[in-house]
Amino acid sequence: MVDTAVGNSRAPLDAAASAADPLASRYARAFYEYVDERGALPEVMGEVRALLALIGESAALRAFLSDRTLDVRQSTEGLEAVLAAQGFGDALRRFAGVVAANRRLARLADFLAAVLAFDASRRGELVVEVRSAQTLTPAQRATLQARLAEAGYARVSIAEYVAPELIGGLVVRIGASLFDTSIRGRLSRIQNVMKGAA
Repeated sequence: MVDTAVGNSRAPLDAAASAADPLASRYARAFYEYVDERGALPEVMGEVRALLALIGESAALRAFLSDRTLDVRQSTEGLEAVLAAQGFGDALRRFAGVVAANRRLARLADFLAAVLAFDASRRGELVVEVRSAQTLTPAQRATLQARLAEAGYARVSIAEYVAPELIGGLVVRIGASLFDTSIRGRLSRIQNVMKGAA
Protein backbone atom coordinates (compact mmCIF):
# COMPACT_ATOMS: atom_id res chain seq x y z
CA MET A 1 0.00 0.00 0.00
CA VAL A 2 1.38 3.39 -0.95
CA ASP A 3 -0.07 6.66 0.21
CA THR A 4 1.08 10.04 -1.05
CA ALA A 5 1.13 13.51 0.45
CA VAL A 6 2.53 16.65 -1.06
CA GLY A 7 3.92 19.51 0.97
CA ASN A 8 6.59 22.12 1.33
CA SER A 9 10.30 21.60 1.59
CA ARG A 10 10.71 22.16 5.32
CA ALA A 11 8.73 19.39 6.95
CA PRO A 12 10.58 16.46 8.53
CA LEU A 13 8.50 13.33 8.09
CA ASP A 14 10.46 10.20 8.88
CA ALA A 15 9.93 8.54 12.25
CA ALA A 16 13.41 9.47 13.44
CA ALA A 17 12.80 13.12 12.66
CA SER A 18 9.47 13.05 14.49
CA ALA A 19 11.12 11.49 17.52
CA ALA A 20 13.82 14.16 17.38
CA ASP A 21 11.16 16.90 17.25
CA PRO A 22 9.21 16.51 20.49
CA LEU A 23 7.17 19.69 19.93
CA ALA A 24 5.86 18.50 16.55
CA SER A 25 5.22 15.06 18.03
CA ARG A 26 3.17 16.53 20.89
CA TYR A 27 1.03 18.62 18.54
CA ALA A 28 0.61 15.66 16.18
CA ARG A 29 -0.39 13.19 18.90
CA ALA A 30 -2.89 15.59 20.50
CA PHE A 31 -4.54 16.41 17.17
CA TYR A 32 -4.55 12.80 15.98
CA GLU A 33 -6.18 11.57 19.19
CA TYR A 34 -8.73 14.41 19.08
CA VAL A 35 -9.73 13.46 15.52
CA ASP A 36 -9.67 9.72 16.27
CA GLU A 37 -12.06 10.17 19.21
CA ARG A 38 -14.51 11.79 16.81
CA GLY A 39 -14.21 9.00 14.23
CA ALA A 40 -13.07 11.40 11.52
CA LEU A 41 -9.57 10.13 10.73
CA PRO A 42 -9.94 9.30 7.00
CA GLU A 43 -11.53 12.64 6.15
CA VAL A 44 -9.20 14.74 8.29
CA MET A 45 -6.03 12.93 7.17
CA GLY A 46 -7.07 13.77 3.61
CA GLU A 47 -7.43 17.40 4.62
CA VAL A 48 -4.01 17.36 6.29
CA ARG A 49 -2.49 16.13 3.01
CA ALA A 50 -4.42 18.77 1.06
CA LEU A 51 -3.23 21.58 3.36
CA LEU A 52 0.37 20.40 3.07
CA ALA A 53 -0.05 20.45 -0.70
CA LEU A 54 -1.47 23.97 -0.54
CA ILE A 55 1.45 25.17 1.58
CA GLY A 56 3.90 23.54 -0.81
CA GLU A 57 2.32 25.08 -3.88
CA SER A 58 1.70 28.60 -2.56
CA ALA A 59 4.66 30.90 -1.96
CA ALA A 60 2.22 33.55 -0.72
CA LEU A 61 0.82 31.20 1.94
CA ARG A 62 4.33 30.20 3.04
CA ALA A 63 5.26 33.88 3.33
CA PHE A 64 2.12 34.53 5.40
CA LEU A 65 2.84 31.62 7.74
CA SER A 66 6.39 32.83 8.37
CA ASP A 67 5.49 36.54 8.74
CA ARG A 68 6.61 37.47 12.28
CA THR A 69 5.22 41.01 11.96
CA LEU A 70 1.60 39.83 12.26
CA ASP A 71 0.06 39.68 15.71
CA VAL A 72 -1.85 36.63 16.95
CA ARG A 73 -5.24 38.03 15.97
CA GLN A 74 -4.15 38.91 12.44
CA SER A 75 -2.48 35.56 11.81
CA THR A 76 -5.37 33.58 13.33
CA GLU A 77 -8.04 35.45 11.38
CA GLY A 78 -6.03 35.41 8.17
CA LEU A 79 -5.42 31.68 8.30
CA GLU A 80 -9.03 30.98 9.27
CA ALA A 81 -10.18 32.94 6.21
CA VAL A 82 -7.86 30.97 3.91
CA LEU A 83 -8.87 27.58 5.34
CA ALA A 84 -12.58 28.40 5.25
CA ALA A 85 -12.34 29.62 1.65
CA GLN A 86 -10.57 26.38 0.68
CA GLY A 87 -13.30 24.28 2.34
CA PHE A 88 -11.27 22.74 5.16
CA GLY A 89 -13.28 21.25 8.01
CA ASP A 90 -13.73 22.37 11.58
CA ALA A 91 -11.17 20.01 13.16
CA LEU A 92 -8.28 21.14 10.97
CA ARG A 93 -9.27 24.79 11.29
CA ARG A 94 -9.32 24.46 15.09
CA PHE A 95 -5.89 22.81 15.02
CA ALA A 96 -4.49 25.60 12.85
CA GLY A 97 -6.09 28.13 15.20
CA VAL A 98 -4.31 26.60 18.19
CA VAL A 99 -1.01 26.67 16.29
CA ALA A 100 -1.60 30.33 15.39
CA ALA A 101 -2.62 31.25 18.95
CA ASN A 102 0.62 29.72 20.20
CA ARG A 103 2.58 31.80 17.66
CA ARG A 104 3.89 28.72 15.86
CA LEU A 105 2.44 29.23 12.37
CA ALA A 106 5.91 29.08 10.85
CA ARG A 107 5.95 25.43 12.00
CA LEU A 108 2.48 24.51 10.74
CA ALA A 109 3.82 22.35 7.89
CA ASP A 110 6.12 20.54 10.35
CA PHE A 111 3.19 19.80 12.63
CA LEU A 112 1.01 18.58 9.74
CA ALA A 113 3.86 16.38 8.54
CA ALA A 114 4.21 14.94 12.04
CA VAL A 115 0.47 14.15 12.03
CA LEU A 116 0.92 12.14 8.81
CA ALA A 117 3.97 10.38 10.25
CA PHE A 118 2.00 9.50 13.39
CA ASP A 119 -0.87 8.20 11.26
CA ALA A 120 1.49 6.09 9.13
CA SER A 121 3.18 4.57 12.18
CA ARG A 122 -0.23 3.67 13.64
CA ARG A 123 -1.02 1.82 10.41
CA GLY A 124 2.33 0.02 10.41
CA GLU A 125 3.70 1.93 7.43
CA LEU A 126 7.10 3.44 6.84
CA VAL A 127 7.12 7.10 5.87
CA VAL A 128 9.28 7.85 2.84
CA GLU A 129 10.08 11.52 2.35
CA VAL A 130 10.60 12.61 -1.27
CA ARG A 131 11.77 16.09 -2.19
CA SER A 132 11.82 17.29 -5.79
CA ALA A 133 12.34 20.61 -7.54
CA GLN A 134 8.87 20.34 -9.10
CA THR A 135 5.75 18.35 -8.34
CA LEU A 136 6.22 14.76 -9.53
CA THR A 137 4.24 13.69 -12.58
CA PRO A 138 1.99 10.62 -12.29
CA ALA A 139 4.54 8.64 -14.35
CA GLN A 140 7.42 9.69 -12.07
CA ARG A 141 5.36 8.83 -9.00
CA ALA A 142 4.50 5.39 -10.39
CA THR A 143 8.17 4.73 -11.19
CA LEU A 144 9.19 5.76 -7.67
CA GLN A 145 6.55 3.52 -6.11
CA ALA A 146 7.69 0.59 -8.26
CA ARG A 147 11.35 1.15 -7.26
CA LEU A 148 10.40 1.30 -3.59
CA ALA A 149 8.45 -1.94 -3.90
CA GLU A 150 11.42 -3.60 -5.65
CA ALA A 151 13.62 -2.50 -2.74
CA GLY A 152 11.28 -4.19 -0.28
CA TYR A 153 9.27 -1.16 0.81
CA ALA A 154 5.74 -2.29 -0.02
CA ARG A 155 3.93 -0.68 2.94
CA VAL A 156 4.97 2.94 2.74
CA SER A 157 3.40 6.33 3.01
CA ILE A 158 5.12 8.67 0.57
CA ALA A 159 5.35 12.31 1.56
CA GLU A 160 6.23 14.55 -1.38
CA TYR A 161 7.73 17.98 -0.91
CA VAL A 162 8.45 20.61 -3.52
CA ALA A 163 11.92 22.11 -2.97
CA PRO A 164 12.82 24.39 -5.92
CA GLU A 165 16.34 24.89 -4.53
CA LEU A 166 17.17 21.29 -5.55
CA ILE A 167 17.14 22.50 -9.20
CA GLY A 168 16.36 18.96 -10.43
CA GLY A 169 16.45 15.31 -9.33
CA LEU A 170 15.23 13.87 -6.04
CA VAL A 171 16.17 13.60 -2.40
CA VAL A 172 14.63 10.50 -0.80
CA ARG A 173 14.76 9.77 2.91
CA ILE A 174 13.83 6.29 4.14
CA GLY A 175 14.23 6.10 7.89
CA ALA A 176 17.80 7.16 8.66
CA SER A 177 18.97 6.64 5.06
CA LEU A 178 19.20 9.58 2.67
CA PHE A 179 19.52 9.22 -1.12
CA ASP A 180 20.38 12.48 -2.85
CA THR A 181 20.26 12.52 -6.66
CA SER A 182 19.44 16.22 -6.87
CA ILE A 183 21.42 18.61 -9.04
CA ARG A 184 22.12 20.74 -5.98
CA GLY A 185 23.51 17.67 -4.20
CA ARG A 186 25.71 16.78 -7.16
CA LEU A 187 27.04 20.34 -7.39
CA SER A 188 27.78 20.32 -3.67
CA ARG A 189 29.69 17.03 -3.97
CA ILE A 190 31.70 18.38 -6.92
CA GLN A 191 32.49 21.53 -4.92
CA ASN A 192 33.71 19.45 -1.99
CA VAL A 193 35.94 17.36 -4.27
CA MET A 194 37.40 20.54 -5.80
CA LYS A 195 38.09 21.95 -2.34
CA GLY A 196 39.89 18.73 -1.40
CA ALA A 197 41.99 18.87 -4.56
CA ALA A 198 43.07 22.47 -3.95
